[in-house]
Amino acid sequence: MRLTVPISLRWSDFDAYAHVNNAEMFRLLEEARIQAFWVNDDGRGDSAMAILDARPGAKVVALIARQEIEYLLPIPYMRQPLDVELWIGRLGGASLEISYEVYSPEGMEPRALYTRATTTLVMVELATGRPQRMTDEQRAAWEPYVEEPVAFTKRP
Repeated sequence: MRLTVPISLRWSDFDAYAHVNNAEMFRLLEEARIQAFWVNDDGRGDSAMAILDARPGAKVVALIARQEIEYLLPIPYMRQPLDVELWIGRLGGASLEISYEVYSPEGMEPRALYTRATTTLVMVELATGRPQRMTDEQRAAWEPYVEEPVAFTKRP
């Protein structure tokens, strides 16, 4: 199962070539990831996957260990939010691989797939800096979203 998160573009996301700058693509993916996985200030999340707590006082944090992006088409400026689909490509002991596909908005024809990406998050105990195994609650929240990982077009 995939989760779709709408992410709005900002004028500052664009570069001199009039498409989303590659560095800004990481920010857009971050925004989608935060909406999908992190709880709000009230301790609740926007999705069933949102159970990570990065508020002050958190004992365990999720740190990025790796990211990879494949750009398929330039993203032009548009007022409608992009559709970022997220799912879990791999669920390990203390880490998970988040898979993404970034699409033009639903209803925009032809619908375009702009970007594929992955982010590896590692659960880390803040006090020691060491990996922390996922909890049963995390596994239960994330297992329904496990699918095959992103299949990048070009591999070395």
